[in-house]
Amino acid sequence: MTLITRRSVLIAGTATAGAVLVPAVSATAAPTATKATKASGTRISVASGETYTVSATTRVSELSIADGGTIAAPDGSSLSLTVDGVETGQLLTATGGTATLIQAGTYRGDVVLTVSAANEVTYETLTFPFRQAVYVDGDGVVKDKSVLAAVLGGKLTDAYAKNVSITSTGECFDGVYVQDATYTLDRPAISLTGNGRCDFAGYGAAVVGDGSSTTLVVDGARIDNKGVVRTAVIANDGANVIVKDSVLRARNGVLPADYQATVETPYMESVPWMLGLDGNVRATNLIGKNSKATYLNSTVFSETWGALSVEGGSGLKLTAINSHFGNTGEYGYGTYAIGDATVRVLGSRLDVGSYATIIAGPAAVVHYGDSTRAAVSALNTELELGLSKAELASIPARNTVVTSGHFGYMFFGAGQLTLDGGTVINSDRATFLNKGQQTTISVDGSQGARLNPRDGIILQMIELDDPGPVPVNGKMMNIGVYTEPTGDPAKDASFDPTAVHATDGAATFNSIALKGDFYNGMRTGKNMVLTFAGASVEGVISATKAKHRVSSIDASTFYELGIVTNTAQAAVNNGAIVQLNSGSTWTVTGTSYLTRLALAADATVKASRGKKVTLTVDGTATAITPGQTYTGALTLTVA
Repeated sequence: MTLITRRSVLIAGTATAGAVLVPAVSATAAPTATKATKASGTRISVASGETYTVSATTRVSELSIADGGTIAAPDGSSLSLTVDGVETGQLLTATGGTATLIQAGTYRGDVVLTVSAANEVTYETLTFPFRQAVYVDGDGVVKDKSVLAAVLGGKLTDAYAKNVSITSTGECFDGVYVQDATYTLDRPAISLTGNGRCDFAGYGAAVVGDGSSTTLVVDGARIDNKGVVRTAVIANDGANVIVKDSVLRARNGVLPADYQATVETPYMESVPWMLGLDGNVRATNLIGKNSKATYLNSTVFSETWGALSVEGGSGLKLTAINSHFGNTGEYGYGTYAIGDATVRVLGSRLDVGSYATIIAGPAAVVHYGDSTRAAVSALNTELELGLSKAELASIPARNTVVTSGHFGYMFFGAGQLTLDGGTVINSDRATFLNKGQQTTISVDGSQGARLNPRDGIILQMIELDDPGPVPVNGKMMNIGVYTEPTGDPAKDASFDPTAVHATDGAATFNSIALKGDFYNGMRTGKNMVLTFAGASVEGVISATKAKHRVSSIDASTFYELGIVTNTAQAAVNNGAIVQLNSGSTWTVTGTSYLTRLALAADATVKASRGKKVTLTVDGTATAITPGQTYTGALTLTVA
C-alpha cells in the first residue's frame, strides 16, 4: 500500500520559480505534477495584459495577478491555487460556461500552484474540466490528477483516506473523485464554499463515485458545503456509494446575476419552481445507470431543494437506513424518485419543508418502513453494503417518522408507494397529493402506521398545475405561468367514471384507522379508486371542484402550487370509487359524491353518533345494504 503524505508531495524538487514560468505561446509538455518546485520566499507577479503558463507545480510565498493578467497551465493540464492548504481564487469565466480562471488579486502565505493532468468529464452537450483534491482510479491515488496541496492532515493511501481535511473557497473544485475503484473515505472533513456548476456531472461536489466498478465507502464524514449546486455526495454511472455515520449539509449559494432558470440539465443550477420549491443546491444526487447510494445512520440536510435526490438514468437504487434527513428551510423534499428508481426509507426521521418524496415516475417504486433486522440484512446482500454480522447486529430496529411543513407525498408522475411497519406521516397538508397521475398507493397499518394530515385531507387529486417550460432561443426556460381554468369541465363521453381503469389514481388501506377526507378534483378523465380492508375511515370521500387560492401562479408565487380548496359535487370525469372489503367501516362526516360503492357482507357505512347517513342512486333514495354494489351518481348525505 502506498502512503502519500502532504510533506512528500509539496517539499520536493529544487528548481527556482523562474524555471517553471514560461510564456503561454511556448510548446510545453504536460507535467507530471507529482512534485512541487521549492521556491520559498519567492514571488510571482503577473502584469496586466500578460499571460504566464505554469509548467510544473510551484510553491511561492506570494502570487500577484493584476487586472487583465492571466496565469494558466499548458494545454491538456489544469491549474489550481491553494493558499495555506485551501483551494481558492478560481471562478467560472461565464455563466453557463465550464472553464474557470484564477482571479486577479494578491495571494500570500503558503501559495501552491498545482499543475495536474486534465480530468475532462462529458455530460450531454458539455465537457467539464474537473479539478479535484484527490483522484482515485483502480490503481489507487493518481497524483497527476490530484491537487494534493489541498489535502491536509491524516493519511492518504491507495486504498483509503483517513482523517484528511479538504477546504475550498473557489468555484467548481471537487474534494474526492473516485473512478472505477474500491476506496474508503474514513472520517474526512470537507468544506466547499462557493458555487459549483453542474450536479448532474458532479462538477463542484465534495465526493463523487463514478463508474460501474466503483465501491466507495464514506464513513464518519463531515461535509459542509455552501454554494450553488455545491453537492455533498454524488453516485454516478453504476457506482455503489455507501455513506455511514456521516453528517452532510448543503446550503444555498447566490446565483449569477444573469442566470436564467432552465430545465436543460447541463445548464440547470436551481430547482424548477414548478415543483413548488425553491433553492439552488441539493445535498446529494444519484444519477446514471444502475447506480446505488445508501445512507446508514447518517444526517443529511439541504437548506431547500432536496436532501436525497435521484435524477434521470435507469435502475437506480436509493436507500436510507436509520438516518435523519430533510431541509433546514421552508421548502424542499427528502427524497426524489424518477424513472424506474427504487427508493427505500427504513427506520429514519425526516424533517422536510414540502414533501417526504416527490414521485416523478413513470415507474418509480418507493417504500417507507421499519429497519427490522431481516429488512436490513436483505438490503446488505442486495446492495452489497459489506456490513459484518456485528455491524448488522448493532443496528437498532426503528420505525420511520416524517414531519412535513406542507404535503406528505407528491405524485408528479406515475409511481408505486408503500407505507408499512410503524411509519408515521405528519404533514400540514394532504398526506398524498396526486397531480393527475396513475398511482398505486398501499398503506398497511397492522404494525402501527399512521397518517396525520393537519388540514384533514388524506388524499387530494388535482390536475397537473405545472405550466411547463417555455422554449427560448432553443432552450427550455422556466418562465411559464399556470392559469386556473374557468367554467365547468366538459363531459367526456368516452370516459366511464364508474369503472376502474389501469391509469386511475388508486390507493389501498389495510388494517388502519383513518380520519380525514379524500377528494378527486380532476377535470379530465381519471378516477380515484379507494380500497379499504380491515380498516376504518372517518371523513368525506367525494368528487370535488378543486380551486387554487390564486388565479395564476408563476415563479414568484411557486408556493401556491398544489394548494386548493374543495367543493364537493357530483362527478363529471372524476369518479370516486370506494370498495369496503371485509371488516371495514366508513363513517361519513359530510356530503359525499361517489360513482361506485361496493360493500363486503360485513362492511359498514354509517354516520357519527346521533346522526344518520342516507344514499341516493341517480336521484332515488336507496337503502345501504352490506354485500351490495351501487353504481351511478351516488350521493351520501348526513343529517
